[in-house]
Amino acid sequence: MIVSASYRTDIPAFYGRWFMNRLEAGFCRVMNPYGGAPSTVPLTRVAVDGFVFWSRNLAPFLVHLDEVKRRGFPFILQTTITGYPRALEASVPAAAQAAALLRAAAERFGPRTTVWRYDPILLTSITEADWHFANFARLAGELRDATDEVVVSFADFYAKTATNLAAAAGRHGFSWRDPDREEKRALLRRLASVAAEHGMALTLCTEPDLAPLVPAARCIDAERLSDIAGRPIVAREKGNRPGCACAESRDIGAYDSCPQGCVYCYAVRNRSAVQRSREHHDVEGEALIEPRRSADVAAKVHAPILTPPRPKPPVRPSR
Repeated sequence: MIVSASYRTDIPAFYGRWFMNRLEAGFCRVMNPYGGAPSTVPLTRVAVDGFVFWSRNLAPFLVHLDEVKRRGFPFILQTTITGYPRALEASVPAAAQAAALLRAAAERFGPRTTVWRYDPILLTSITEADWHFANFARLAGELRDATDEVVVSFADFYAKTATNLAAAAGRHGFSWRDPDREEKRALLRRLASVAAEHGMALTLCTEPDLAPLVPAARCIDAERLSDIAGRPIVAREKGNRPGCACAESRDIGAYDSCPQGCVYCYAVRNRSAVQRSREHHDVEGEALIEPRRSADVAAKVHAPILTPPRPKPPVRPSR
């Protein structure tokens, strides 16, 4: 079994102590986001073939990765670095800081372990296609030799995403749009060319209407995990939606629990929902977000957790 930690929230940035507590316990509980019964996910060396960690800030988790490796678990670090203006992502690390962390992880655990995500691509009046080209080229230069793959996708406009984007656009005075297929294809060609110049394959996450322009991404990648582990890891392909080429996995995160404030995020309804979730987080709890809190765990709920430092504003690239 491959365990995803997590495409629903940023466990490495905010919930590292909880994860290590659950690794020591050998299991965690996962609440069903659709209202069904919770499930138990074993986290033992016998049960887990490897982990896929998703993050925008590896800093709080790097120290724990040494222990994860010592215990014999191979892992992939899916690290998102976009360098967007603060109007779009309020409190993620500056792009240069995030790139330095990814490079450090590649040097420590090997470049096959690290995958860069330039995801999602959001077209706005402050991030048009030419802006993305220049921004992507700068980041690719900073990440040369730190990874062999960059995963991209275009933003999906779910109802909650559109609501959050509209609110941010009103506050900061920008407009946003969903580009047509040909505009997406043109930008992908430009980005793929830049990625190749820097020794990276550009792959596309769950965009079947744009295939076969670039290869489909396998964010949960059993082949990459096999290379890292030095042994075969077999998992059937079982995507989360049409066009997804991921291997089968179990995700142990929770929606509405990431406080980084990215207005395009599909996993967060609003800041109030995140605050309520954080109030129900117990670093010693079996689930990342407990369904209710009682007086006997109130002190634990407010125990210090690994929270990344307030990042400096990123440097905007020139056109």
